[in-house]
Amino acid sequence: MTSLDLAGYLIAALMTAVALWRLPAALCGDEEDRRRRALWGCYAGFAVALWTKTEVVRTGLNNSAVTDLAVLIKHYTATVAILAILSYIVAIYGSYPDAGDVPRHVRFARLVQQVAAKASVATLILLTVLFFTVVDRSEPSDRFVSDHAGEWGATLYMSVFYLYLGAASAVCAFQWALATADARRRHLRVGLGMMTFAMFIGVGYTVSRTLFLWISVADRPTEEFALRFDQITEAAQLVLFAFFALGASVPAFAAGARRARLWRAQVQLHALWFELMASFPDQPFDPPASLVRELTRFNAPADLRVDRWAADIADAVEKLRHYVPDRLAAVAEREAARESAGPRRTAALGDAYWIKAALVAKESGAPAGPAAAVAAQQAADQDGEVARLVRVAAAYRSVAEPRAREILAAATAHTTHPTEKTA
Repeated sequence: MTSLDLAGYLIAALMTAVALWRLPAALCGDEEDRRRRALWGCYAGFAVALWTKTEVVRTGLNNSAVTDLAVLIKHYTATVAILAILSYIVAIYGSYPDAGDVPRHVRFARLVQQVAAKASVATLILLTVLFFTVVDRSEPSDRFVSDHAGEWGATLYMSVFYLYLGAASAVCAFQWALATADARRRHLRVGLGMMTFAMFIGVGYTVSRTLFLWISVADRPTEEFALRFDQITEAAQLVLFAFFALGASVPAFAAGARRARLWRAQVQLHALWFELMASFPDQPFDPPASLVRELTRFNAPADLRVDRWAADIADAVEKLRHYVPDRLAAVAEREAARESAGPRRTAALGDAYWIKAALVAKESGAPAGPAAAVAAQQAADQDGEVARLVRVAAAYRSVAEPRAREILAAATAHTTHPTEKTA
């Protein structure tokens, strides 16, 4: 087995893995999943096409009752995959009002998709006719292009397919280049850039192979040169599919990474959230449960659950203000500054001391009174607030109850409880 054959297996396996990964989204039926279905159809079609190019599969099919059957199946599935990807390009633009203006590039993509739908049927029919009539299939081939170099029938057959493939590659490259320039999110820009690069390789692949075949009709090359050319262009196509598969998956990888960060945030916040909700059981939507149970709830997405926990913690802290003296915030901050280094660590430990001491005060039976003063908390956005709470939760796990009682006692040593002030 050559290194090119081994690479063929790896790329076919990669495309198959992506198709299987995307399969659940393709089974749904809303507008968003209509786009995912089109993209999945492209993955699945190219996965089958790539497997027909691997050594074992192509040898078995080419030596079957239908000589060179692997070539025909490869071109059938690739044609369907191309139609699917053109449908995906149209689908990602969404819908526009009937009376509204439709951007020129969207109108162009829709026109191409409509033409491609008809052209694909014509291409499949023409390929079938040419395959069984003008292509010399007297002997099974291993490398179709190099084995048939100089034959006008195979050249005509391949030119029909390359015309369809090259035109589709050019359209995809143009559309994705525009999308890359307009993309604001880095992961989307990277993914689209990789897919655009893959389509430019596709254009070069089809043009070079078409020229090679027609030049070979006029001046037949040596077997060694034809095989070398076939291997080089096949390697370029494998690079194309690698960039295409990875580029189309980058946004999904980014979404998966964000989902993993949210799950990690739940793990880190759970102990703090659970204790606060146990103290105020009427506050959460659902009774607080163990970490395993919370992570396996599917009634709400992870980002919504983390946002809800952050709001629950903030509400609980607001309620705890009625059970502690004003000086608790200052004492907690002072003790945290003595025991930690760095402003973030000090702020997180100070908040953790305050929360633990406030819970001790409430659970000890302190009566509710006016809200005590607390340090103002500032976060640029919800993600920043969650990150702050994660630091507080990490510090909270290190605070023992006796230490919290010491801080609470220090805060109440020279002050009167808020309820006594109003007596």
